[in-house]
Amino acid sequence: MRKEQVRKNPRDTSMTPKQDDNTSKSLELSEGQLEAHFRRLNLAHTRRIYKEVAVRAEKESWSYRDFLALLLAEEVARRKQTRLQRCTRSAHFPFFKTIDEFDFTLQSTLRESMIGSCLGLDFVTEGRSLILHGKTGRGKTHLAVAIGYRAIQNGFEALFTTAAELIEDLSNASKRGNLQESLTTYTHPHVLVIDEVGYLTYGPDAANVLFHVVNDRHLRKRPMIFTTNKPLNDWGKVLHDEDMAAAILDRVLERGRFIHLDGPSGRTRHLNLEETLPENTKRLRISGIGGSEFPEPTLVKCRQFSVLRLTRGSLRSLQSKLAVFQLWLLDSAAEPIFLIH
Repeated sequence: MRKEQVRKNPRDTSMTPKQDDNTSKSLELSEGQLEAHFRRLNLAHTRRIYKEVAVRAEKESWSYRDFLALLLAEEVARRKQTRLQRCTRSAHFPFFKTIDEFDFTLQSTLRESMIGSCLGLDFVTEGRSLILHGKTGRGKTHLAVAIGYRAIQNGFEALFTTAAELIEDLSNASKRGNLQESLTTYTHPHVLVIDEVGYLTYGPDAANVLFHVVNDRHLRKRPMIFTTNKPLNDWGKVLHDEDMAAAILDRVLERGRFIHLDGPSGRTRHLNLEETLPENTKRLRISGIGGSEFPEPTLVKCRQFSVLRLTRGSLRSLQSKLAVFQLWLLDSAAEPIFLIH
């Protein structure tokens, strides 16, 4: 049987690392070299704390693994905090509010459990949307900001704008001929909050430019949060186009929810301006529409007062008025009440 001669591949020989006499010795780097490595790896926080952590590790006899684990954990935590601050600033929230600061006890129908689905990852990944409706001061913007901030905490980006700012910005961009470029501002963020729909008057192309934003985000499953003080059937009047408003709401509510906020105004609650009236109390109408329940004046009989019913026919001239006044002067014990009908 013929023996085959086995040859060694010269490449294998060249790839074999040679034994270095210095490998047994500890590798010592100067502080300048360490600083350079930290900067190249973008380990800014580690560069600031490693000396302090090294001293603590030596005193407490940490293992190399524990020392490295703490440095990595501190770096990750600082990066998360830095990202959270950066994204919160770029979101342009008008104020900072969290869901824990919202007082659900003022709401008669809204419960915290109803908002829970808007605080998880699914709200963003599934492209859900939300319309918060109610009178001013009910906490609509508070909830919208809180949900947007929670999305940032979950690793997403958010942008807050008012409906007036968005419409004006895109309307001007359309006139300049660069609408598509400006749309990116509102279509790129994972979550878009559009505040105060219906509070101000918009231009004639309001529905058109808003539809561009809503349609693009709907197709890409990007969540939208609207706050409004107008019922949904009034959006057509607000946006100057009934059909376009219906198309906008159709896309928003396909994967969205409508939540009504009631209760007293959070801004003027301390003034007790909205105390509940008795059930049998009727509100007065001052518009003049619908006649009075008592079209004829009611005679009031009092011991100290005498009532003179005078028709407009009896007051046709100034002389008759003066005559009546003179008659009253003769009776000093009575005080007249003139009821004109």
